[in-house]
Amino acid sequence: MTLLFMLDAFSFLSCANKIDFWRGPSKPGLAVDMRVPFRSVQAVKVFLESNGIPYSVMIQDLQDLLDEEKETMLLSKKSERSTGTFSFSSYHTIEEIYSWMDDFVAENANLVSKIQIGRSYEGRPIFVLKFSTGGENRPAIWIDTGIHSREWITQATGLWTANKIVESFGKDRSLTAVLNSMDILLEIVTNPDGFAYTHTNNRMWRKTRSINAGSSCVGTDPNRNWDAGFGGPGSSSNPCSETYHGAFPHSESEVKSVVDFILSHGNVKSIISIHSYSQMLMFPYGYKTEPAADHEELDNLAREAVTALEEVYGTKYTFGSTIDTIYQADGTTIDWSYDNGVKYSYTFELRDTGRYGFVLPADQIVPTAEETWVALKKILEHVHSHPY
Repeated sequence: MTLLFMLDAFSFLSCANKIDFWRGPSKPGLAVDMRVPFRSVQAVKVFLESNGIPYSVMIQDLQDLLDEEKETMLLSKKSERSTGTFSFSSYHTIEEIYSWMDDFVAENANLVSKIQIGRSYEGRPIFVLKFSTGGENRPAIWIDTGIHSREWITQATGLWTANKIVESFGKDRSLTAVLNSMDILLEIVTNPDGFAYTHTNNRMWRKTRSINAGSSCVGTDPNRNWDAGFGGPGSSSNPCSETYHGAFPHSESEVKSVVDFILSHGNVKSIISIHSYSQMLMFPYGYKTEPAADHEELDNLAREAVTALEEVYGTKYTFGSTIDTIYQADGTTIDWSYDNGVKYSYTFELRDTGRYGFVLPADQIVPTAEETWVALKKILEHVHSHPY
């Protein structure tokens, strides 16, 4: 079966059965993960079997996992209220995260400050935590989590990472050296409206919540909205698609806020965008097959990072350029940043490889964050020791 047929087949499936692709059609040999509405299960099975497409069921009943997730969150909240502590091994709402940020900054004012870089479509503030030992216009490393709102492990990893940076400063020699000459900028909730919506209405919501003119479908994929190969085949012009690229580049306030901040800063040396899932570490390009000018260095650093990551818990990552590792993706964060002079541009896809997908159990938050931290440090150290 050719890849072209596969793409056509899955496109038909998506339109006919309102399938939500968790991991869409990509390179030959890579699995496609899709959430099928109950009413469409039999029709999808018949289609797959009649076309000789092998399949297996990852999650028999997604609602069971969502119910377990909600129950775990409720128990965690009770524990936090009784102990007065914030749990990094639990998932949190945007209100809880923003409240924690305020306390975190107040308690660590010598190292951390909070910057508002804009507002979301629905008017929520967009915050960045700045870790700095002082000085003006220092080189900076940018990390963002949660650009796709349903990827809860990423915001949780962002929270743990923020706390880890403070805990490690002054104790971890290499991190301290980085912060003595560079700033770290961390945007934990990159898509505030979408994230809030996953807690109140639809746990599987991916996009922003902006209104699309002429369509009843809401939202744009904020990782197809950047001005780098915008509108290419690795995105969709259909407002109802999960990869809808938006009306024009940077149409989403959540994206434009970051673009304006990065460009005005003028000294960002690395952009690391953290997603889930698939266990991958990727670098430009996604919108074209042409290797990045720094391909060899980026590839070698990615290899070092995933090797270090695997040593923590044995978690295996694949790595490479986006288009070679997973699929063509147009209008992404790291392609835009690389094209705008940010050499060390990377995308992480965190745990897992499909067993739980976007509903990774809370007991995997800390292990995921711990192994990701080791890989992040490899990148931070390299950026620090290879100024450009």
